[in-house]
Amino acid sequence: MPDPSGFLRHDRETQKKRPVPVRIHDNREVYERNDPAVIHAQASRCMDCGVPFCHNGCPLGNRIPEWNDLSRVGRWGAAIEQLHATNNFPEFTGRLCPAPCEAACVLGIGDDPVTIKNIEVEIIDRAFEDDNVKPSPPERSTGKSVGVVGSGPAGLAAAQQLARAGHSVTVYERDDAPGGLLRYGIPDFKLEKHQIDRRVAQMEAEGVEFACGVNVGLDLSAEDLNERHDAVVLAVGALEGRETDQAGRELAGIHQAMEHLVGANQVVAGKAPFAPIDARDKHVIIIGGGDTGADCLGVAHRQGAASVRQLDLYPMPPLERDENRDPWPTWPMIVRDYPAHEEGGDRNYGSAALEFVGDEHGHVRQMRLSEVKVDKSQGRRDIIPVPGTEQLVPADLVLLAIGFSGTEDQLLLRQLGIERSRRDVIDCGPDWQTDVPGVFVAGDAHRGASLIVWAIAEGRAAAAAAHRYLGGEVPLPEPITSEEQPLAV
Repeated sequence: MPDPSGFLRHDRETQKKRPVPVRIHDNREVYERNDPAVIHAQASRCMDCGVPFCHNGCPLGNRIPEWNDLSRVGRWGAAIEQLHATNNFPEFTGRLCPAPCEAACVLGIGDDPVTIKNIEVEIIDRAFEDDNVKPSPPERSTGKSVGVVGSGPAGLAAAQQLARAGHSVTVYERDDAPGGLLRYGIPDFKLEKHQIDRRVAQMEAEGVEFACGVNVGLDLSAEDLNERHDAVVLAVGALEGRETDQAGRELAGIHQAMEHLVGANQVVAGKAPFAPIDARDKHVIIIGGGDTGADCLGVAHRQGAASVRQLDLYPMPPLERDENRDPWPTWPMIVRDYPAHEEGGDRNYGSAALEFVGDEHGHVRQMRLSEVKVDKSQGRRDIIPVPGTEQLVPADLVLLAIGFSGTEDQLLLRQLGIERSRRDVIDCGPDWQTDVPGVFVAGDAHRGASLIVWAIAEGRAAAAAAHRYLGGEVPLPEPITSEEQPLAV
């Protein structure tokens, strides 16, 4: 059983980061390896709470108390078995998930929650070191074939589950390597790409085939896809970036954030000699205060920006949970500092761009901004500038990190006869099947841009549904249904 008094003896201690002056000169992961003594103490803080609400916070239903306590007593082999029972890729979630499980931790009611993410990373890192992550090929083949379109976390999870069930699985990826946004959308200082490569190697040993550089719909038609496979899982993401309509948007030097991140990551991967969008010696403005904006901030620092300013429409949130607005165990609206914010730059809350100002060559050089108030009283979001707060700031490069509007309008969907919903995503029934029989959907393509844990959970659930459709005799684990909704994360 868990240590009933560990939380009384140990305070919360998170993973240490490499020094800022060192890490901004490379693209290695920001966080250092956990100290074993710290991990033992932190795992001891997971108490015998009776009803572990961390399960409610995790879309994957991770067995958090179980593997926390196994870590505490040093049973690392058993810990990774418990972790892998619900999560195909804990090395991804442990590094990239914002941890709604920690927000729902019972200890968090009156104290700091357990460092669940840090323990998760230690379990999987030790498992790889101890050679406890091995391929699990099926004992027999079903004779059925599945095509998975997209190799992000949803597609990879679906593919691994289906391959282990005995189906022949081919994953189609339009980029030159698997991973989706994990590969070129997430900077290496958050996720080094060997983490993806070793999982891909494991999946290939389990029988999964990867067809990279294939844009399904263009290089391979939907008709050919259906002829090759008995079922199809669409995990094509939600990469349609939101736009802004401020005056001067047409100026050169204003880009969607993903354009910046993809080019920079390709340089780090050795796939490109230089970044097409480079922040070196430029005054950079990042519009958007979320994960993607923080990623752009970290990349701009490493590229050598002259200055970086990040704008967030909303006022600065509180430092601690407001129990009246965000009662436990819901996801709290609090200030979230990313490692990139320690590295420099200005952060303007309650501010918005009013106008982009260019030079005689049509390139952005300045931006007019203002403090703003956001009014939602009429059922819509009205952004109201605060009089007397306007200022003109230098802006040689503007990055739009204001989220994603939905799944891209792509030829594949039209060929399949699938229409996007009013939210620009792909709808499905309770069985994860679209309007086209045998075609399933999972991840951001279905729910819109969301968390990596939701992508993996939906990939696993869609795989279970496709397995049933193909006549699978032994059910696959299905953590959620297509009608379940997440906490407000």
